[in-house]
Amino acid sequence: MAETKNFLLFRKWDMSDIEIKDPGLKTAISLRKQILPYTFGRSALKRFNKAEVNIVERLCNKVMHFGKKYAKNTGRMTGKKTKVLNTVKVAFDIIALKTGKNPVEVLVRAIEYSAPNEDTTRIVYGGTVYHVSVDVAPIRRVDMALKFIADSIRDATYSNPKPIE
Repeated sequence: MAETKNFLLFRKWDMSDIEIKDPGLKTAISLRKQILPYTFGRSALKRFNKAEVNIVERLCNKVMHFGKKYAKNTGRMTGKKTKVLNTVKVAFDIIALKTGKNPVEVLVRAIEYSAPNEDTTRIVYGGTVYHVSVDVAPIRRVDMALKFIADSIRDATYSNPKPIE
């Protein structure tokens, strides 16, 4: 049986030797080999299928949609996925130059460190509201970590002459 070719992300970075250290996130972070992280929304119709989408593409999708409020969602980077992919590619180049490490591994470490373990939920008994601490599912942990990263990108560059890279 022939060996499959090793696909490099953006034809530069190898994702086969990256290890996910957090055991809870191993099922929620996908490091599927792709040259260009763009699946054209094939995972949108099946439940929990976003866990199979490459983590770099999920980051690009979060950067494209900044939030729910008017100032966050008025045309900036909405639907411009090739622009976001080029921005992520340049940002990965800068990370590789500054750290000398694989930028996808740096992204995975950032997601592992920023993913919350606990959250609070509201429970109502009668008319009294109690806030109770609950554990967070792995997919939600990754989603929240990517949201935190995308929000920090927006906060650093919104109404600022500094480029997004």
